[in-house]
Amino acid sequence: MKTREQALKYGLSFPDTYLDTPFSDTNWQLVRFKDNKKAFLWTYEKDGYINLNVKVDPEKAYYWRKLYESVIPGYHQNKEHWNTIILDGSIPDKDVKLMIAESYDLISDSPTKRIYEAVKRIPKGCVATYAQVAEEAGDRKMARAVGNALHKNPDLSVIPCHRVVNAKGELAGNYAFGGAWKQGEMLMAEGVEVVDGRVDLKKFQWKKE
Repeated sequence: MKTREQALKYGLSFPDTYLDTPFSDTNWQLVRFKDNKKAFLWTYEKDGYINLNVKVDPEKAYYWRKLYESVIPGYHQNKEHWNTIILDGSIPDKDVKLMIAESYDLISDSPTKRIYEAVKRIPKGCVATYAQVAEEAGDRKMARAVGNALHKNPDLSVIPCHRVVNAKGELAGNYAFGGAWKQGEMLMAEGVEVVDGRVDLKKFQWKKE
């Protein structure tokens, strides 16, 4: 990721976001969360590169700065809570996207955030249906939103979306990380039986105590 357009497109792919240019200097273009109007992605050109300012958990701020030289303390913002990402091509797209996603999560109390937190609670060796995840996230009617959110999963190692199946226990043919066969492979590695692309919900569905 090197361009402003790419960064803004990704930022605007999150639910309930909009583009804002609040200053007379149009070099500054922001992506905000509609509910509270907080910006989670600031874009601007500086020293020949597009820079992104993203909100960060203070405990992770130095992790990213240590990992990449092109991640520095937030320019013109609180250095403890914001990082600047310099899009010089040295940072893999997946990590740029992860930092933007983390910033979005920090400023929003969005359905997507609640969905991810619900999926994190599904125990290893179990599966949950889309409707079950939606209910756990606070609204059983947003089962379709669960699928959309999981397709944009920013970190598979943290959000185990392979543990989500449909109401019949069927795997997702368009599973974002390699198709149904990959989802089945990951489930079987956790002890979940998969037969003909389906999981027996009576046996493996997550049952909260």
